Amino acid sequence: MWSRPRPAPLYVLGLLAIAAGVAIGFIGGVFRWLLVQAVIVRDALATWAHTVPFGWILMIAFGVAGAAFAAALVLFSPRSAGSGIQDVEAVHGGRLPLPPPSVIPVRFFGGLASIGSGMVLGREGPTVHMGAALGASAARIARLQDDDVRGLHTSMSGAGLAVAFNAPVGGAVFVLEEVAKTARFRLIVPTVFGVAAAIVCSRIVLGDHPDFAVGHVPDPPLYTLPMFLVFGVVIGLAGALYNWLVLRLVAVHGRMSRVPTPVRAGALGGLIGILLYADPLMVGGGDAVAQLLLAGRSFALPLLVLYFAVRFVVGPISYAAGTPGGLFAPMLALGALAGTAFGQLVQLLAPQLDTDFLIAMAIVGMSALFAASVRAPLTGIALIIEMTAVTTVTVPMLLAAGAAVVTAMLVKSPPVYDSLREAFLRSHPTTPPPPT
Repeated sequence: MWSRPRPAPLYVLGLLAIAAGVAIGFIGGVFRWLLVQAVIVRDALATWAHTVPFGWILMIAFGVAGAAFAAALVLFSPRSAGSGIQDVEAVHGGRLPLPPPSVIPVRFFGGLASIGSGMVLGREGPTVHMGAALGASAARIARLQDDDVRGLHTSMSGAGLAVAFNAPVGGAVFVLEEVAKTARFRLIVPTVFGVAAAIVCSRIVLGDHPDFAVGHVPDPPLYTLPMFLVFGVVIGLAGALYNWLVLRLVAVHGRMSRVPTPVRAGALGGLIGILLYADPLMVGGGDAVAQLLLAGRSFALPLLVLYFAVRFVVGPISYAAGTPGGLFAPMLALGALAGTAFGQLVQLLAPQLDTDFLIAMAIVGMSALFAASVRAPLTGIALIIEMTAVTTVTVPMLLAAGAAVVTAMLVKSPPVYDSLREAFLRSHPTTPPPPT
C-alpha cells in the first residue's frame, strides 16, 4: 500500500539521492574522523605499553575488548557482520529484503570498535552499507515503488564507498561495475547526485585532499612495461589464494556456531593485541604501511615479505570473525606491499631503477590485487588514481590489472563478493523481499 503505481520521475530520484548523500556524507565523514582518532590513541597505547611491566597483557586486553564489543553489537543486527557489500548486491538482485535501519548504528559503532582496536578490516564496508541503508530509508519515506527503493539503495552504496576513500568517480564506477553490473539512467542519475552530495559533506568534516600523500611519480621507463604484465600474473595468483582463504575461514567460522560470536571475536582480538604490541604496522586497516611505501620509505625485502604474510593471513581471519569491516582497505595495503617487494626484485635486474619505480609498483599493486580479488578493474584503477592523485602510471595499472583478472579467471577463482554473497544466502535461506 506504500508503493506508487508508476516509477518516480528522475528528478525525484535525484533529490532523494542528494538528501541521502548529505546524510552519509556527514555520518561517514564523522566515522572516518573518529577512526583516525582511534588509530592515534591505539598507536600511543602500544608505544606506552612498552614502557610498563607486562604491557603486552594490556594490549591483549585492548584487542579482546574491541573485537568482543564489536561482535556483541552485531547480535542486535546480524546483517551488519562483515563487509556489507555482498548484502547490498543481494538486495539489488532481489534475493534479500532491504536492510533494517538498525544496520546504521551497529555499522557505525561496531566498525569503530573492530577497526579501531586493530583488526585488519576496512572502513569502506560500514560506509557502503550505511549509505545503502540511508538510500533505502529515503525512498521508503517518499513511498517509492519497490524497484526505485532498491535502485536508490544501490546508488547510495556508491556514495558510501566514495566517502570511505574520498573518491567520487571510484564510488560511482563501483555501483555500475561491481554492484549493478549495468548502466541505466535511473541508476546513473541518483548515483552521481548522491556521490556528489556525499563527497561535499564529507570534505566539510575531513578536508579536501587525497587519502595518500604522494609526490610526483614519473612515467616508468617503457622497457619496464613487460614487468608489469608479469607482476599482474603473480598478483592474480595471490588474489585467487586470498579469496580462497577468506572463504575457507568464513566457512570454518560458520561451523563454530556453538561458541558465542563475541568469544570467537575476542580470541582473535587477543592475537591482534599481541601483533599490535610487536609492530602496529602488522595490523589495522593498512593505511599507515601503504602511506610509508607511497612516500618512498625504504624497507628491507624480508620485512616487506613478513608484513605481507602476516596481513595476508590475519586479514581473512579478521573478516571471518564477523565483526563490521570490509576487505578493500587491507587489500590495498597488501597490494602496495606486494608491488614494492616485486619492484625490489626487478631492481636486482635493473639497478638503474630508483625509488620512483618502487612507488609506481606500489600504486600498481594496489589496483591489481583489487582487480584480481573483486574482479572490478575499472573501479580499482579509478579508486587508486583518486586516492593518490597520480596519473602517470595509468598504463602499467591497466596492464597489470588486465593480467591479474585473466590469471584469476584461468585458475577459476570467482570474484570474492560473489562468493561471499552466495555463501551467506546458502547459510541464511530467505524468501524474496516483501513489498516496501
